[in-house]
Amino acid sequence: MLSLLSRPRPGAKVSRGLGAAAVGGGRGRTEPCHGCLPRSLPRSLARPLPPSPPFPGPGSGPGPFAVPSSAGRMSGSSLPSALALSLLLVSGSLLPGPGAAQNAGFVKSPMSETKLTGDAFELYCDVVGSPTPEIQWWYAEVNRAESFRQLWDGARKRRVTVNTAYGANGVSVLRITRLTLEDSGTYECRASNDPKRNDLRQNPSITWIRAQATISVLQKPRIVTSEEVIIRESPAPSVTLQCNLTSNSHTLTYSYWTKNGVELTATRKNASNMEYRINKPRAEDSGEYHCVYQFLSAPKANATIEVKAAPDITGHKRSENKNEGQDAMMYCKSVGYPHPEWTWHKKENGMLVDIVNTSGRFIIINRENYTELSITNLQITEDPGEYECNATNSIGSVSVVTILRVRSHLAPLWPFLGILAEIIILVVIIVVYEKRKRPDEVPDDDEPAGPMKTNSTNNHKDKNLRQRNTN
Repeated sequence: MLSLLSRPRPGAKVSRGLGAAAVGGGRGRTEPCHGCLPRSLPRSLARPLPPSPPFPGPGSGPGPFAVPSSAGRMSGSSLPSALALSLLLVSGSLLPGPGAAQNAGFVKSPMSETKLTGDAFELYCDVVGSPTPEIQWWYAEVNRAESFRQLWDGARKRRVTVNTAYGANGVSVLRITRLTLEDSGTYECRASNDPKRNDLRQNPSITWIRAQATISVLQKPRIVTSEEVIIRESPAPSVTLQCNLTSNSHTLTYSYWTKNGVELTATRKNASNMEYRINKPRAEDSGEYHCVYQFLSAPKANATIEVKAAPDITGHKRSENKNEGQDAMMYCKSVGYPHPEWTWHKKENGMLVDIVNTSGRFIIINRENYTELSITNLQITEDPGEYECNATNSIGSVSVVTILRVRSHLAPLWPFLGILAEIIILVVIIVVYEKRKRPDEVPDDDEPAGPMKTNSTNNHKDKNLRQRNTN
């Protein structure tokens, strides 16, 4: 094989059996060929290579390119550079390909957090490997880092939830709700794709990789709040929301109010007693109000005050006009809290009937304060009519009606047909009128067109003239 990797330059000594690049001593020893190139290299690279450093022999320790000598000990001379380059190329082809096994590794590891009692936390773990690694969650109490216990879904009175999915990667989420002080500790994500990972005779620290996060649970400060508010008329009398931070072991930085998770403007201040006034509250003022306290070295604490009101539909389509075969969409949106439950009905013979989606043409989408009814491939014999959307919550209920009109396929031709009908009627009237003219109104060609002119006037003038002359 070595004789194929190099070619001697003219005049070089070649030993029998091993060629110009012979390795080893004895009778086959020859001088190194510094100008030899592998036959597989293109002619554009055919230029002499610089001398290479001496290649280590078997006695100097195993190397990545150590060649066992069957002809004796390694020669003290260096191997040709072309041979070293060829061995590098061959060794590159021996590296593991994309489909080869890959050890487990973390893409995303859990992060340490500080929480308050009553809150919740989530830890994420994302691992990669081939085959896809298995993921487990373990827990150790504070100051007992070596006494880990495995966590299972539904543990701690169903406060623990573990959701794991396996695909190209393995992804797992650990969630614990209604935290207590005993939930503090070290949480560990373990992953492994070692076939012997569950063998009790194996050392877990070798077969499993680990990522840890520390969860610290602090006692939540006590916050006293005012009662919930119910708006029954619009506008209602003004109301005031109040919060009082009564017990706290941390330094207060500032406090503010939020509505439905959005901070209210001009409410931030440094005070443990907080008030927020709603002047003439309406249904749109209802929602969840939070008084939030931000501390210097602890998580923020908050309390909730609910302002409730019956739903009030503020937007909907009064009518919808479509052609047969088209799609129609009707919607309703409302204000009010709690968020309402939406229902759709159709009026038939004066009665409200639930919409039955036997044909699959009705699609209803409900969100918090919004609902939408879509009807595909409208039928002129079935779909026209009045549709009612209803919003109901624990405080009250409200309904509105949308009228759906479905026109025939010939509806776009109606204006043209109307104009054409008018033209036809006008032509018929003219023809009938001309046919029914009275005969005496038709002039006779034999009679003179006007009265005959006579000379009676001239005769009278001559007579008067003769009388004057006589006188």
